[in-house]
Amino acid sequence: MEQGEIILYQPDEAVKLEVRLEDETVWLTQEQIADLFGTKRPAITKHLNNIYKSGELDIDSTCSILEHMGNDGKQRYTTKYYNLDAILSIGYRVNSKNATLFRKWANSVLKDYLLKGYSINKRLSELERTVAQHTEKIDFFVRTALPPVEGIFYNGQIFDAYKFATDLVKSARRSIVLIDNYVDETVLLMLSKRSVGV
Repeated sequence: MEQGEIILYQPDEAVKLEVRLEDETVWLTQEQIADLFGTKRPAITKHLNNIYKSGELDIDSTCSILEHMGNDGKQRYTTKYYNLDAILSIGYRVNSKNATLFRKWANSVLKDYLLKGYSINKRLSELERTVAQHTEKIDFFVRTALPPVEGIFYNGQIFDAYKFATDLVKSARRSIVLIDNYVDETVLLMLSKRSVGV
């Protein structure tokens, strides 16, 4: 569900309720909760008072007060909204057909989201494992493609020495400084392989 998304709950033709999702929960007014459960607002108020008095829920974390302008645009009004925790607690106290339907619906939706969350986490773990394997393979190929760093050659490694020296000349970016007193045609041939501007 997206932030601010409106969800439609309609168990039958008699009850149709648009629910707003904010801060990863559903928020309804007492009037909307009464409509949802097919009861009157005073019953909802009574249940909320009992829920908060018993310490079942904390009012600060389950109730939000929003201000809005009246239709005339002059007077400000405050409305209390209650989150899904409060709505479910009320739903288990109200004995009506609508409350039972809502509990069933909420349980199935919650179960669906839990299962989807599990499958998403499982898929994410698989992707992380695949990325780690690919990274390991790429690192292997990068390491094997790097020239040897020691630069010491033994008898029979003439081609390797030539290739190493040529690759070294090709990798120069600004300049090449020769510190060998003996420069022959082979060295000049290697220097011809330098990059432009070196």
